[in-house]
Amino acid sequence: MVEFPINVQGRCLEAGDLSWLNGLIDNHPDWNRSELSRQIARRWQWINEAGQLKDIAARTMLRKLEQRGLITLPPRQSSPPHSRQSSRVIKPVLHPTDPITGALSDLQPVRLKLVEDKPSRELFAHLLHTYHYLSYSRPVGENVPLLILDQAQRPVGCLLFGAAAWKVAPRDEFIGWDALARTQNLPLVANNMRFLILPWVRVPHLASHVLGLASRELNSLWQTKYGHRIHLLETYVERERFRGTAYRAANWRKVGATKGRSRNDRKRTLQVPLKDIYCYPLHRQFRRLLS
Repeated sequence: MVEFPINVQGRCLEAGDLSWLNGLIDNHPDWNRSELSRQIARRWQWINEAGQLKDIAARTMLRKLEQRGLITLPPRQSSPPHSRQSSRVIKPVLHPTDPITGALSDLQPVRLKLVEDKPSRELFAHLLHTYHYLSYSRPVGENVPLLILDQAQRPVGCLLFGAAAWKVAPRDEFIGWDALARTQNLPLVANNMRFLILPWVRVPHLASHVLGLASRELNSLWQTKYGHRIHLLETYVERERFRGTAYRAANWRKVGATKGRSRNDRKRTLQVPLKDIYCYPLHRQFRRLLS
């Protein structure tokens, strides 16, 4: 019989973590080992000092857990040489870069377009890869990518919502859930993973207006795509780069901050950027629904 907590690949795992891992594998039989690893790294914010996902470490952890008989992974899949590398190439897309200035009313109606077809997927990926400081890689798991368009159908930015972080103490305290409720209800929280207003767009109040649109429209989009609603939004704002002005103006609530070190830093010497944590409830009873 296993005595918890256990330490695997530098991570301290509780019984609830193992239960969540088994549930993730059971609920997504179409995911291969690579997708599972990326999903776990995103949910747990398992990143290195450069902010890159440590999906290789996550994969090693899964393999060690399987060797101990604690999980059962999907069979290994072979792939043609260089297929993975070629699939990550982001195709350049021509797009207008003429300056967009003036008042927000000049752009109205601003709308959010769900990225569904190939041209919009390529444009979305190119814009984030080129202009967002974190670049872009295709998210795994449930996600809703959005292009932000003005009245002339010009792209003025991008939004990406995806899987929430696995454990974040200030957010978890804000919600008030326990480990079991978090394991069961984490899919009802969405993370604003990317938010980009293109650099040639200088329109006051556009960013907070877009966040307001997203808070009103996201549930309908999520329900249509995945068959369930979202009760809370979260995001992480790098303190040295941004002040979170747009989130505050859109009534997102700052609930705390990260600790400024990697989750894998067992000696507590590896510094990573501090991030302020913001949350936005999509339902008045979000605490009851999530707990």
